[in-house]
Amino acid sequence: MTDELWQQLKSEAQNVIEQEPLLASYVYACVLNHDSLQSALSFILANKLSDDVMPVVTVRELFDSAFSTAPEIIEHATCDLRAVYERDAAICSYLPVILYLKGFQSLQVHRLAHFLWKTDRKELALFIQSRNSEVFSVDIHPACLMGRGIMFDHATGIVIGETTVIEDNVSILQQVTLGGTGNEQGDRHPKIRSGVLISTGAKVLGNIEIGEGAKIGAGSVVLNDVAAHTTVVGVPARTVGKPKSDAPAETMQQNIFEDESADAK
Repeated sequence: MTDELWQQLKSEAQNVIEQEPLLASYVYACVLNHDSLQSALSFILANKLSDDVMPVVTVRELFDSAFSTAPEIIEHATCDLRAVYERDAAICSYLPVILYLKGFQSLQVHRLAHFLWKTDRKELALFIQSRNSEVFSVDIHPACLMGRGIMFDHATGIVIGETTVIEDNVSILQQVTLGGTGNEQGDRHPKIRSGVLISTGAKVLGNIEIGEGAKIGAGSVVLNDVAAHTTVVGVPARTVGKPKSDAPAETMQQNIFEDESADAK
């Protein structure tokens, strides 16, 4: 799947050069000068994250080492890329996702930070987290465990705590917080099951479970478990219905009035 997607990216890159010659050098540098998705990603992300203290060559070596040691990172990135292509109505090709969309880019940076955290390079992982926050306005603790097929839509202001677990096939929009409820220690952050949609500005707080296929409405504050395949909204959030889709993460339908009403059951 990764090889097929890479060939598609190169084809799209060639088309962009023909349509907009001013982007030729940029597209060559980011895509066409590379022989694989992992090479292109390490180049793009290293150039985003590097600064006067941590040069681009050093950051790129970190990405290349992580991709080589843990090839599942690229497999997950491929699933993330397809998720954005399939769910974002503004996207009609794969190339803009890796070149421009900071939701996708910040998620791949987190995958590097998580790899460093697991391999006991925690100070470096925290540095990468910090740069991720500074560059993309997305702040994810390196210990946070994420599956694949994740989509951060727009992404600005997303904050995710240390003991959060996000399973496969989840969509999260801007200004979402997956946080704790105080200064307690230990397992203190949400567990997000597969297929969940967390809408704009929602706050999910505490060691609670958001069940498979659930939907959290925009601006909600969730303090208790959410049952699978239910819609919650409000401050504090309450159950108002059931999503029409078994996986609202895929439909991205944030309008709770499109759901089956709880009163109709």
